[in-house]
Amino acid sequence: MNNNLVPLSELPIGSLGIVKKLAVEGAARRRMLDLGLILDTAVESLLKSPAGDPIAYRIRGAVIALRPEEAKKLLVEVR
Repeated sequence: MNNNLVPLSELPIGSLGIVKKLAVEGAARRRMLDLGLILDTAVESLLKSPAGDPIAYRIRGAVIALRPEEAKKLLVEVR
């Protein structure tokens, strides 16, 4: 496995990552897939709220906000 994989929650602001693994099950997995977080999708970390929760990401042209506890379950390859 690639050593360049990090949880989405740790992707630096302004960086791009490629989704490589979804470590979620059930309804949470379905929600992530519905948001467009499927394998090999590009995700850009845009900005963090002042308290650090949630974090805004650009996915397939849309901006979504995820809580760190959700984002840490997605592994991305940093680009």
